Amino acid sequence: MGARILVAEDDRKQANLVRIYLEREGHSVLLVGDGRAALDQVRARRPDLVVLDVMMPVVDGLDVCRVLRAESDLPILLLTARTTEDDILLGLDLGADDYLTKPYSPRELAARVRALLRRAGVVSAGGQAVLRVGDLEIDAGRFEVRISGRPIVLTAKEFGILEVLASEPGRAFTRAQIIDKAFGFDHYVLERTVDVHVMNLRRKIEADATEPRYVQTVFGRGYRFSDTGVPAAVTS
Repeated sequence: MGARILVAEDDRKQANLVRIYLEREGHSVLLVGDGRAALDQVRARRPDLVVLDVMMPVVDGLDVCRVLRAESDLPILLLTARTTEDDILLGLDLGADDYLTKPYSPRELAARVRALLRRAGVVSAGGQAVLRVGDLEIDAGRFEVRISGRPIVLTAKEFGILEVLASEPGRAFTRAQIIDKAFGFDHYVLERTVDVHVMNLRRKIEADATEPRYVQTVFGRGYRFSDTGVPAAVTS
């Protein structure tokens, strides 16, 4: 079962993109475009989680966060274009459970929503696919990668690339396809930067980055995840 999620975002295009990604996760999504509407709909609909943009008309997101936290322990994910430490700390001090700075990957937003819902006990961690290849584990539900049980810290873009490639082992993805599937609306990703992210990813997950076992180059095309001995995805 998915959750009921309220997305408060005055940029309609961005809001619809978030809705699409969250609905793919099985959630029911309600969109509002200002802070007053967000407060009204939370009280009327009682959602399981709120995705809240900081810069909104009528009532800004920080004031909405302050009011909501005084009324309930509803999980709140802040979206903010303010990137200074003081701005981020202010949002957390007002009661936000997590935050994302703009521009962000919708896939990362979906992963953070999953984590907040699990933490709140709205959805369980069970049933999420975990791909195991040799000593490598890719846990999409927990947004984690492990090698021999040891967590590997990946950036959101590195994880997105790995998740896309591993979703279809043996398939060669172009750089443009990787950008579209892994980063969606993030226009700041260029095709040549995919190579940089792949290089950094290999340094973290490969025993020898110069002879990659998992993330392989397909010359003239792009990259693929090795299908040699790849088992079917299993669930935790």
